Amino acid sequence: MPSAFVVLLGPDGAGKSSVMAEIARSRPDWRCVSTDGALLGPEYRLIAQLRHNVVDDVLPALGRDYSHDFLAGLLQTAVIHLRDQIAAADGGAGPGDGRPVVMDSYYYKILAKCRLAGVSDPMVAWWRGFPQPDRVLYLDGDPRSCWKRSGRGARLNPLEYSGARPTWPAFDAYQRRLRELMLEEVAALPVTRIAVRDGVKRTARAVMAALDSQAAPATDQDPQAAPAGRDAPCTPEALAS
Repeated sequence: MPSAFVVLLGPDGAGKSSVMAEIARSRPDWRCVSTDGALLGPEYRLIAQLRHNVVDDVLPALGRDYSHDFLAGLLQTAVIHLRDQIAAADGGAGPGDGRPVVMDSYYYKILAKCRLAGVSDPMVAWWRGFPQPDRVLYLDGDPRSCWKRSGRGARLNPLEYSGARPTWPAFDAYQRRLRELMLEEVAALPVTRIAVRDGVKRTARAVMAALDSQAAPATDQDPQAAPAGRDAPCTPEALAS
């Protein structure tokens, strides 16, 4: 494992990709790991291409030309890539350089979405045996704000809302259930909730403050809004307030 391993998790539209890009620019002392094309090196262009194929080719034809199990098989390539980056940071094959790692979502979000899609393949359960992070930073975005960031549904894909059309009720219902399942998956880990601020830079500063406190006890409170509490697992009920 790297010297520190932190996962940045949150709902669709919370701004994780933008925050990760800001951390990559501002904090070279942390290694940012993601399947987002902007943070992937050219040696991983296959991962970026598969991601585009999922969005452009598979999701529009899901349930017609492609099954949910087929989709899960493609998503697993991203999950294994992320796991391999942790192995690399521990001195295995790959670009490990000793820096602490902050990772976008890890397998938690994909697994939660597979559960929402009804996928029960054993390979999905296998992901839970992967190395676990020291801490999860949960970027807690208000669903209405996330909806606005999506262009009021214009930029959503079928894995971001329920039903046939990206309406506000369909997005809200899906995201609320997604939040419950993601928090369920990380319930045994220390979780720090970080409220999404107005503006990427303000949110990124809050996340970076949490990264700086990695050596301190974790808490289920926003590091810039409340004093730290004891190190304890965080539950969905704890974050519901």
